[in-house]
Amino acid sequence: MATGYPDAGRGSLPAQDIGRLLLRCEDRPGLVAAVSAFLASAGANIVSLDQHATAQSGGTFMQRTIFHLPGLTAARDTLEREFAEQVATKFDMDFRLTEASKPKRVAIMASKEDHCLLDLLWRNRRGEIQMSVAMVISNHPDLADQVRAFSVPFIHVPATKDIREEAERRQLELLRGNVDLVVLARYMQILTPRFLAEVGCPIINIHHSFLPAFLGAAPYRRAKERGVKLVGATAHYVTEDLDEGPIIEQDVVRVDHRQDVQDLVRLGADVERLVLSRAVLWHCEDRIIRYENQTVVF
Repeated sequence: MATGYPDAGRGSLPAQDIGRLLLRCEDRPGLVAAVSAFLASAGANIVSLDQHATAQSGGTFMQRTIFHLPGLTAARDTLEREFAEQVATKFDMDFRLTEASKPKRVAIMASKEDHCLLDLLWRNRRGEIQMSVAMVISNHPDLADQVRAFSVPFIHVPATKDIREEAERRQLELLRGNVDLVVLARYMQILTPRFLAEVGCPIINIHHSFLPAFLGAAPYRRAKERGVKLVGATAHYVTEDLDEGPIIEQDVVRVDHRQDVQDLVRLGADVERLVLSRAVLWHCEDRIIRYENQTVVF
């Protein structure tokens, strides 16, 4: 699958003792040197380093550093504390330090459509996406048997606009403190600001890219009536602004007058699967740094 981004590097390096350091701060001279010097003094070897500044001067600086440090798991807490004290505080950095050997704990929320959900479970089982799927939560029971075939807990929590408060209370009981990421794999309910504030982890959503031109029901039918030439999908982080969070990945496929509505739906589902899998992969590999309402993907 061509992504336009560096390969994940599976197989080239063992995950053990591999750390990932992501940071963001106001750009100024000496940032790369300070980070590199700190890691060197800690006994770490830098494996790769990617950086981006939003302007030649006075912008925002972002960096992703992959390093090898023997005994990283035992040293991690001390390393994080000392980095905060010696580097991050000095440069007013936001940063996070993770271990490649510890997969993200992920919960997937779905409704009745199975294409995105089953694709993620399949890729995870094949080792294409390194994550630990803690649970699947659905507001319908339809996909239970298919999910259990992957040995993943399936939890049915009925949810409609009339019982949204009770449904979100139950969902939060399941999610809070138990997962590092929630993926909305065509979950057809709007999440409230309260849920977003209390869930305690990022949320990734997927939807067709006809928005905002074709809102609501039957977007593919209206797209066909309009004569669209592209069908696409967008994966983004969820915010209180519906479908307007920072975009992680997008893709399109060309269509023409020969495709009917069902063809558009099928092609759209294919693009959604690919786009969502890339977004989840990149998040799980700590490739994404959020900047205002945008993302930088290294």
